[in-house]
Amino acid sequence: MSRPEFSRPVRLRQIDSRPVSLTATEEERAALARRFAIRAIDRLEAEIALIRDGDRVIVDGTMTADIVQSCAVSGDDLPVSVEEEFALRFVPAGSFRPPEEGDEIEIELDSDDCDEVEYEGDSIDLGEAVAQTLALAIDPYAQGSGADEARAVAGIESDETPRGPLADALAALKKAD
Repeated sequence: MSRPEFSRPVRLRQIDSRPVSLTATEEERAALARRFAIRAIDRLEAEIALIRDGDRVIVDGTMTADIVQSCAVSGDDLPVSVEEEFALRFVPAGSFRPPEEGDEIEIELDSDDCDEVEYEGDSIDLGEAVAQTLALAIDPYAQGSGADEARAVAGIESDETPRGPLADALAALKKAD
C-alpha cells in the first residue's frame, strides 16, 4: 500500500493532552486535489485534540480548507471554503468482529458516537483522517453563479421547473389563457 498524500503519523506513546495542529504543504495539497478530482486545494489545516484510552484513541477536531472545484453545471472554477468538525475513534486492527450467523444485530447511534478507524502498529495517521474528512465535505453537485445561465444556454430546465404529465397539462392551460 502506498503512503497517503497527507500523512502525519502519531505514535501512541507520544499522545498527551496538547492539541495537534496540521497544515498540508503545497505538494500534499496538489496530490490530494488530484486524488479528489478537484481543481486545487489552496489551504488545508486542522486543529485536533487527542485522548488516549488504552489502545484506542479518540480524535476530536476541526478541519478548514479552501478548495477550487468545478461547478457541476457550467464547469467553471468554483472557490469553496470548508470548515468541518469531526470525531473519530482509532481502534486496533481486528477490533471489529463481524456478526456470526444467528447473532441479533442492534445498533443505536447518537451524536456522541464516533466513526471508527482501524490502525496497525503503534501509530495512527492524523493526516489521512483529515484528508478523508475533506473528501466527505466536498459537494460533488456544487453550483456557481453561472449555473443558471449555462442551463439556459444548453436548454436545460432548472430543478425548480415542474415536470411530468400534470405539470405539462398545467403549462398548456397557462399558454391557452
